[in-house]
Amino acid sequence: MTQTDVTPASGSERGTSGPILEVSNLTKHFPVRSSGLIRRTIGQVQAVDGVSFQVQRGQSLGLVGESGCGKSTTGRLITRLYDPTSGSMKFDGREIATLNNKQMLPLRSEIQMIFQDPYSSLNPRHTVGTIVGTPLRVHKVVPEKQVLNRVRELLEVVGLNPEHYNRYPNEFSGGQRQRIGIARALALQPKLLVADEPVSALDVSIQAQVVNLLQDVQKEFGIAFLFIAHDLAIVRHFCPEIAVMYLGKIVEIGDRETLYNRPHHPYTQALLSAAPDVKQAAIGGRRDRIRLEGDVPSPINPPSGCRFRTRCWRAEDLCAKVEPPLLQIGKQHKVACHFAGEFDAVGEKPVPSTLAALGVNRAGDKVADATVDVESLDKAGYDDTWTDLAEHRQASAQVAG
Repeated sequence: MTQTDVTPASGSERGTSGPILEVSNLTKHFPVRSSGLIRRTIGQVQAVDGVSFQVQRGQSLGLVGESGCGKSTTGRLITRLYDPTSGSMKFDGREIATLNNKQMLPLRSEIQMIFQDPYSSLNPRHTVGTIVGTPLRVHKVVPEKQVLNRVRELLEVVGLNPEHYNRYPNEFSGGQRQRIGIARALALQPKLLVADEPVSALDVSIQAQVVNLLQDVQKEFGIAFLFIAHDLAIVRHFCPEIAVMYLGKIVEIGDRETLYNRPHHPYTQALLSAAPDVKQAAIGGRRDRIRLEGDVPSPINPPSGCRFRTRCWRAEDLCAKVEPPLLQIGKQHKVACHFAGEFDAVGEKPVPSTLAALGVNRAGDKVADATVDVESLDKAGYDDTWTDLAEHRQASAQVAG
């Protein structure tokens, strides 16, 4: 494998104290049971299948992709609302994937979640004071006599009237309800917030207010975010690093400038081509739209090899036989594609860029005496050395020959 040596990234670029969350090969399969008196397991929904990433302290990672790709399931796994099938989740250096509910209780205060629906996530029978104050009482953060004062402070932080603590959720608008959910999440001063589509259910005029509120909260309290969303413009505005998911897997991850300006995975290119470009509209003309053919495969029986190959214009037999690894191709850029490259730069029959890394030829067969570093493939985070894509193609061409 050909690699390029680089200067290690500074603390401001990679986090000053390492990652607050490190996820490695995280998997969640839901059983599919037959109908009838005796219900047998007849299949598995592979909602999340081998996901790896890091969230730096005080930073934000955006998670994007179409509906059903496993974004929300990933968020619920991190908060341990779901138990993972396999894989590792290290929060602040401690493994949490195998902890039971009792062991997780002390960590609940440090990992909080903002839910997608600001109404269904709030108990309609409880007042705002009870909703926001319950975490304080459960974890005994403040004495009982001080709970009300703390609730009022939190409501003021999120831009609500502190005197409205005795009102019910149905008396507030959608944006105000989401602010209540944010206040509840902030009550325990968490280190990590999982924001699952926090603005998708809100009006456009309210979305900016909530996003700006989250940014202010992040700066003031130093909270790390896993920001799950469909809106690519909001994710670009909020998150310095972005991961793209497709059918339970991360297909590309990198810093926002690289990912938005020079995407290398065909799915990322198609996703970005469908998003409105305000700058392009201002100067005139339209960006070429990449239209994907076919439907998203079922997560119960995903395609072999690369899961995107059934809709990809670059796919070859190799894609069906060998799954591409999440290969680092830049300082802060990884992509899982045998034919990774910018849309206009890829030729009709480019040389696969993953052959040397996998130790296979173009037919997908193992090459004799090929050495493969399995641990380096699909690992979380970035290395100080990476694979230069152009040189790697040359090395892969030699392997293929």
